Amino acid sequence: MRAALTALLLAGCASMPAATPVATPTVAASAETDPVDSTSDAADDPAIWRNAANPAASLVIGTDKQAGIHVYDLAGRRLSFTPAARLNNVDLRETGGRVIVAASDRADKAQAHVALFTLDTVARRLVPMGRYPVGAGEAYGMCLWTRASDKALFGFVVLKDGRIDQVRIDLSGATPRVETVRSMKLGSQAEGCVVDDRTGLLYVAEEDVGLWRFAADPAAPGTATPIARVDGRTLVADAEGLALAPKGAKGGYLVVSSQGDNAYTLYRLPGVIYAGRFRIGGGAIDGTSDTDGIELALGDFGPAYPRGLFVAQDGDNAPDTQNFKYVGWDKVRKALGL
Repeated sequence: MRAALTALLLAGCASMPAATPVATPTVAASAETDPVDSTSDAADDPAIWRNAANPAASLVIGTDKQAGIHVYDLAGRRLSFTPAARLNNVDLRETGGRVIVAASDRADKAQAHVALFTLDTVARRLVPMGRYPVGAGEAYGMCLWTRASDKALFGFVVLKDGRIDQVRIDLSGATPRVETVRSMKLGSQAEGCVVDDRTGLLYVAEEDVGLWRFAADPAAPGTATPIARVDGRTLVADAEGLALAPKGAKGGYLVVSSQGDNAYTLYRLPGVIYAGRFRIGGGAIDGTSDTDGIELALGDFGPAYPRGLFVAQDGDNAPDTQNFKYVGWDKVRKALGL
């Protein structure tokens, strides 16, 4: 199975650039979060809530996979912490007047779960809604999708062995109902995922192989389409977190954490064509390395981030424990000439 998928991916990526050195500019971080409390490999994945009424009061959520989940402000100050065992990836959507936060829960390695929260945007803290079983295996990646046709909320839980379980999250009752509606499979370990709500396309990173695309609708075939490969130059294993910079009906960029060389790779949508890469560093704040999760939200986030906010986990924040770095999206665009 793995050999067949890998061959398909290599055959499907003829659009990759020729074998020449790849320029990788460095962009300075504008802020960083307070470090997480846990030592060793702890901080993992961020999500961003944009406060439309007061953009400078927007919030960043970040997981500590040893202890729980944090809420930070745009200066990086920790505002609250919710204990929870072994949360890994996190995503959010606004639906029904609430901000729903979902995280992959890997506390039970034999049984994957989704942990649900509501974000209290006034108190600036997360309120637990419960944890819900998904399927056998260890939960790893997590991303959400709101279907445009009926505003139904779905989650995708990426299992550590490459299986992807799609769940429907029903919030109409007194308590949430989470039902597994479809499963898909990649050939080896995968984690990062993101769904484009505009197009109903799911993107998943298979760490040592490359990027894949699926139709997000549960009625669609679970066929994986190869879109970019780990080539050791533009995308270096492990391929980790994924984020989107949408533009118009189908355009924009898909951003990937190229963990193996401490960089971030961009692909132009809708054709998923290599568009450049950058690193974070070179400023008053230390740079990033070994990045797992990333997130990007466009729009006004106040004077420091007038065109969007990019957040990346930092795997080596020595002498402190791990944390998350903030970068203005306008700085990335300028560095790459986008």
